[in-house]
Amino acid sequence: MKEYKTLSKINGPLLFLKGVSGVGLNETAEIVLPSGEVRIGKVLEIDRDTSIVECLEGTEGIGTDARVRFFGKPFTVFVSKDMLGCTFDGRGNPIDVRPLAEKEVDINTPAINPLFRASPSEFIETGFSAIDGLLSIVRGQKIPIFSDAGLPHIKIMCRLAENLSRDVVVVFAAIGLTDDAAEYVSESFRQSGAMKNTVLFVNKAEDSVIERTITPRVALSVAEFFAWDCQKDVVVLMGDMTNYASALRELSSAKQEVPGRMGYPPYLYSDFASIYERAGKIRNKKGSITQLSFLTMPDGDITHPIPDLTGYITEGQILLSAELYRKGIFPPINLLPSLSRMMQHGIGKGKTREDHHDVSNQLYACYAEAKHIEDLKSIVGEDALSERDTQYLSFKNAFEKQFLAHENHRSVNETLDIGWNMLKLVPKTDLTRINPAFLKKYGA
Repeated sequence: MKEYKTLSKINGPLLFLKGVSGVGLNETAEIVLPSGEVRIGKVLEIDRDTSIVECLEGTEGIGTDARVRFFGKPFTVFVSKDMLGCTFDGRGNPIDVRPLAEKEVDINTPAINPLFRASPSEFIETGFSAIDGLLSIVRGQKIPIFSDAGLPHIKIMCRLAENLSRDVVVVFAAIGLTDDAAEYVSESFRQSGAMKNTVLFVNKAEDSVIERTITPRVALSVAEFFAWDCQKDVVVLMGDMTNYASALRELSSAKQEVPGRMGYPPYLYSDFASIYERAGKIRNKKGSITQLSFLTMPDGDITHPIPDLTGYITEGQILLSAELYRKGIFPPINLLPSLSRMMQHGIGKGKTREDHHDVSNQLYACYAEAKHIEDLKSIVGEDALSERDTQYLSFKNAFEKQFLAHENHRSVNETLDIGWNMLKLVPKTDLTRINPAFLKKYGA
């Protein structure tokens, strides 16, 4: 252990020390106040003989007379199978019960080496028809949910956790939530029974920005333990990643770094990648890590740096619709701009059902045509529409109310059966994307 009394400056949550040598990035530190109070920190940056230490518990009350100790090891978290059913703060400290520790792991493990990655191909049933039917995801995929402020993204994430916890281990990282939102998440897990197969991390808006930057990495370290050590399939639900990015911007400003787009640090892309790329499957290893992260788009702008950079790294995106939400549709998933780039690898005969690919393509085409006709109606009026146009508008209304909207879990077979019922509402001559053999077998 090394101890220094060379604290020269304090800026926000950062401590600047002179004359420091032999310490490493992400090394754990203790800040000892003259009163004897001890606070935890980690090394954020090293520049010649100056080190910048992040204080996880805030710098209020800390003066330049404080001592800083370095322990020569990275920031770690204790993991164990007993963590299932437990709630932790954003640093991994237990809130309700303290599980027995099996292993201590570094929270900054690198992304999976591309040479050892296995191609994801196993379908995951989320219980939502919009996702399972038209935006299917697979084990090991990373896909974000883009939301506007005021949309029920937290409710969607909680319902996803409830549905997914039937088959996989769920690690839920709530980042920068208000007290009300955090209470909603905790209560939702308790009432649904999903908590028994879930590890919950809660970082609140009132907690330090430093804690906010480590919460996703703590959660992913726990997920990696369950996936690679316990050979489990794990789904990590994380959000709001906009709160995480805002914390990075605040720290970057405190370090007086040259800002990038909209004031965010220029390394925002690589930082996001260090989180998202920890999802996947490893060849010759059981277990997997799937990531579903959500973020609110500032001002609803999908070109904002946060959703823009996220889209480059992840394998698709799911967008929520304010228009559908106003209609009372839950989940209000906006299908047309959404996509899952891994869908084709996880559906079809032997995985979901032989007709899945065709039904998905046909439903998407019919919904796109119906939206086009709806736009046309607003220009030419309803009286100018043909009988075919009217059929498509009826299809659209039924599709949104019966296929997209549902509160309870649906199996993928139920989803496809409902999809076939929807296709009966459009002219049979328009069903050109479906194999005739499937038309005969399943009927439309």
